[in-house]
Amino acid sequence: MARGKRERREVPHLLLWLWFPAVLTVQELAVHLYAFGAEGHFGYPILFSLAFGGMADLLCALCSGRGRRAAAGILTVLGTLWLGAQTVYFSVFRTFLTLYSVGGAGQVLQFWRETLGGMARAWLPLLVILAPGAFYFLRGRRLLPEGGTARRTVALAAGVTAAVQLLTVLLVCGDDRGAVSPRCLYREEFIAEQSVESFGVLTTLRLDLCQLLGIPRGGGMAPDASASAASASGSVSSEEPPEIPEPEPIVYGDNVMAIDFETLMEGHDATLRKMDEWFAARTPTRQNEYTGYFAGKNLILFTAEGFSRFAVWEDVTPTLYRLANSGFVFENFYNPLWWASTTDGEYAVCTGLIPKSGCWSLYRSGGNELYFCLGNQFRALGYGTRAYHDHTYTYYNRDVSHPNMGYDYQGVGSGLEVKKTWPESDLEMMQQTLPEYVGDAPFHTYYMTVSGHMNYNYMGNSMSAKHKDEVAHLGLSEAAGAYLACQMELDRALEYTLQYLEETGHLEDTVLCLSADHYPYGLEQETLTELNGGESVDMRFDVYHSTLILWSGSMTESVRVTKPCSSLDILPTLSNLFGLEYDSRLLMGRDILSDSEGLVVLSDRSFLTESGRYDAAKDTFTPAPGVTVPEGYVKSHQQAINGMFSNSRLILEQDYYRKLGLSHSE
Repeated sequence: MARGKRERREVPHLLLWLWFPAVLTVQELAVHLYAFGAEGHFGYPILFSLAFGGMADLLCALCSGRGRRAAAGILTVLGTLWLGAQTVYFSVFRTFLTLYSVGGAGQVLQFWRETLGGMARAWLPLLVILAPGAFYFLRGRRLLPEGGTARRTVALAAGVTAAVQLLTVLLVCGDDRGAVSPRCLYREEFIAEQSVESFGVLTTLRLDLCQLLGIPRGGGMAPDASASAASASGSVSSEEPPEIPEPEPIVYGDNVMAIDFETLMEGHDATLRKMDEWFAARTPTRQNEYTGYFAGKNLILFTAEGFSRFAVWEDVTPTLYRLANSGFVFENFYNPLWWASTTDGEYAVCTGLIPKSGCWSLYRSGGNELYFCLGNQFRALGYGTRAYHDHTYTYYNRDVSHPNMGYDYQGVGSGLEVKKTWPESDLEMMQQTLPEYVGDAPFHTYYMTVSGHMNYNYMGNSMSAKHKDEVAHLGLSEAAGAYLACQMELDRALEYTLQYLEETGHLEDTVLCLSADHYPYGLEQETLTELNGGESVDMRFDVYHSTLILWSGSMTESVRVTKPCSSLDILPTLSNLFGLEYDSRLLMGRDILSDSEGLVVLSDRSFLTESGRYDAAKDTFTPAPGVTVPEGYVKSHQQAINGMFSNSRLILEQDYYRKLGLSHSE
């Protein structure tokens, strides 16, 4: 009889010790499979989930009676909410929520329609994540023991949990595989998406908290300067291209400034000295036949919400088509998706730097010296510099970031009053703003548009509804048609801009530059394929292949550029074209029109050059047809790219430009 009672007591105790390891593992796997598919990394997430589950069990075991049940309930709810929120956030933004961004959750909730759509798309993993909580409150509480737990049992459980955690950490710290190794992710670099893929949501939460609190994890210094050899010098091939003799060769100088890094090192701490060494060792890009090509002209720069090559149709968006196929035509332009989507896309365009994962880099830079931003550069030359956004002016704290980049900034609620719709009209924005500055030449104006924002349907997107009839004849699905329809508002805004410039006599002395903040991640792969004429869109590289418009009414012939390039390259390219003083060593992008090697870097540190593609997820390099790369090609590029990521982050964290003594205010 006594034996039977002991067995009945042991069953609920066993449930206590198995509950959280089982629940958290299942929930983590649900997120993992949804975000990364069957090819994702499962080993470390499972082990870390078991360790987290063991720690949760121990917390509950330290309580007794109702306190144990309450603790189990609270921990179940908290875990479910965080994992569920991450699933929905990924479904909408194709990235993961960080603690830094939680403070801006109120802004994100403005997009409640998108949130509902994300929940609908992720219904299966959400069901799996929610099921344990439902089971616990329906049945699980009754199965938990009310009495205390033997000290020997607690000690054994604690030992097992510690052993699993220690073993997992040792395995991770010994794992140097891939472009960003698990060891680097765990001890040095925080990259939310790759951390979730490698370690799971909960361990990423812990690493994110360490970053937020400034708790060191064992690294984070700038790489040695020796690792930067390929960062700006071009190809690492051992074979030099054949020289073409010219009767009178033109010797171009480097795009550098008179910065005495050696002297600076004497007064800098260890971190800054490492940075000084790294930047001093970089090979700068050279000036070229296009240096100063647009000097003295006006510039209107657009970052267009959700724009892509899929929006460029000759008969539907004729202005976009015209501009994309004249002026400078970039055939291999890529628009990577960075971690904080739109605001990180702006940061890359406006600063030429790689955003830092885990924060809103543009807002974080609001107190930094941003010497090379075009607003600051042109303002120093006497230009009128303005920035506009046709949505809430405080969204992503643009009221902080944009004035710091040198712009007089207006958005909805601070001087720009467009009709209240969702999304708002780019055409209305241009109609209201162009008369404010055209004619007060010279001018440089920056626009962040919103008409192309998801969700792509005719019920919740006013711009899609506005142009619905104009795409009805195309026979597209609702998502594809709605995407194209809302991008028509951007097309009409550009049409109006060209007309206004021509009518006021400023068409030939004005340059238009337009790129996207990110690809339209609100569309599924099958919809992108539909917009691509039925040709499948590769979601590893080709989905980022986009369109960069760089056009002026003064150009009589187009210039075609085949070099791989990205949004990081926009700032240095414009700086060279306008003959601005800048130091190419201090930017992560490159002047596309220089003789440097074309390089596209993605957020997971995959890269693309003229010689081929490196897929960081698979750790494989695929050479371009007919190309043989020398030994060490991939490794040298990985080292250079790691240096770019690390030092770009440190520029932000250290306010490095200010510490170099760069300033337009003096």
